[in-house]
Amino acid sequence: MLVLGVETSCDETGVAVYDSERGLLAHNLYSQVKLHAEYGGVVPELASRDHVRKILPMLEQVLDSANVTTADLDGIAYTAGPGLMGALMVGGAAATALGYTLNIPVLGVHHMEGHLLAPMLEDNPPAFPFVALLVSGGHTQLVSVTAIGDYELLGESIDDAAGEAFDKTAKLLDLDYPGGPRLAAMADRGDIDRFSFPRPMTDRPGLEFSFSGLKTFTRNLIEKNRGDDVLPNEQTMLDICAGFQEAVVDTLVIKCRRAMQQTGMKRLVIAGGVSANRRLREKLEVALAKERAEVFYARHEFCTDNGAMIAYAGCQRLLAGEKNELVIAATPRWPLDKLTGLQEAV
Repeated sequence: MLVLGVETSCDETGVAVYDSERGLLAHNLYSQVKLHAEYGGVVPELASRDHVRKILPMLEQVLDSANVTTADLDGIAYTAGPGLMGALMVGGAAATALGYTLNIPVLGVHHMEGHLLAPMLEDNPPAFPFVALLVSGGHTQLVSVTAIGDYELLGESIDDAAGEAFDKTAKLLDLDYPGGPRLAAMADRGDIDRFSFPRPMTDRPGLEFSFSGLKTFTRNLIEKNRGDDVLPNEQTMLDICAGFQEAVVDTLVIKCRRAMQQTGMKRLVIAGGVSANRRLREKLEVALAKERAEVFYARHEFCTDNGAMIAYAGCQRLLAGEKNELVIAATPRWPLDKLTGLQEAV
């Protein structure tokens, strides 16, 4: 089955073509970072308008790169949620209109299921079952994955997501947007031991996360270490970044090990934008080696939002006979554990 995948959940336009027999044939991704940088964050209306401008040229480019035409497509998958309503509607409208014109099935895909399955695009994909850590700007969740669509939520953040905490802390340090990656880069040059950051909710049982208190701790630390300037000196800034990142990473690692021990599983999948964090990968490798467990990631280009993961996830469900009626499905809030399993074996 040849499937076109479309991702427009937030501020990145992603398009890809996936073939169930030949694998990923082509993909392209456009980021709106420069567009939103002057506002210090994503402006939903601007994001929607930019998706409108980019989506059709990108569709043409990706089909050309895959050396296929619209007539060759067997189905279309698009992100139906969670995400920004206007942005979701752009991808949904384009996919639904094209599917109607071609008389082929169209399916709205869960954005986080796309992330969860992104490592399946690699040469050495994980086998089921596994524990997944979905960690991004909008989500921090631990999920037990038995099969595609068979998900049990083990724990999630009760306030800020890990990526959101990175971005908000970066704003406190007056770092340019997007702040999270900039904070992580600065952390590599800082002293992780200079300040004693808390590891929130690790001193109690359970698999829930909380990062808002860590952000408050960092705000107070910045205030305490201000010099003559508005912000602390450069080395103190680097040390704050290093200590903050280490606290987030340690918290994620501790909860991942706990989830593996509680479920008895020996495979861990890390997906979402924060899964690209170098320090997180380093510490997980060490921690899981002690558990004699394996860890799997998507390649860096598929850690952030992308069309390839949507094309893959959509292909699996389309193969099982799932499709939408002739309606644009857009669900800004959509719990992952509410998804159904595949109707038949894939």
